[in-house]
Amino acid sequence: MSELPPCPQCNSAYTYEDGALLICPECAHEWSATSAAEEAEASVVRDANGTPLADGDTVTVIKDLKIKGTSDVVKVGTKVKNIRIVDGDHDIDCRIPGIGSMGLKSEFVRKVSE
Repeated sequence: MSELPPCPQCNSAYTYEDGALLICPECAHEWSATSAAEEAEASVVRDANGTPLADGDTVTVIKDLKIKGTSDVVKVGTKVKNIRIVDGDHDIDCRIPGIGSMGLKSEFVRKVSE
């Protein structure tokens, strides 16, 4: 028996299949099994090379990034340790040495193999 995903609305573990649909008996939400798999794949954050990123990874910046509201710049090759993946436009929260906490877009970083 395959493990079915929890309900995306109420996170109930009691989902069941009815043909091509998955149904939650607690909140009556119905969704497609293929859309659930695509949504899970789409939520994976990838770096500029397509490598999946996870919390705690170390990345390097691949492009000079100007910081809004200041004259500071995050230089190419800056190593950022212990990143945190978040939802939103800037999908990485981190602390950059000498600058402080900020959000980065994953398309401007590359994962460092450790």
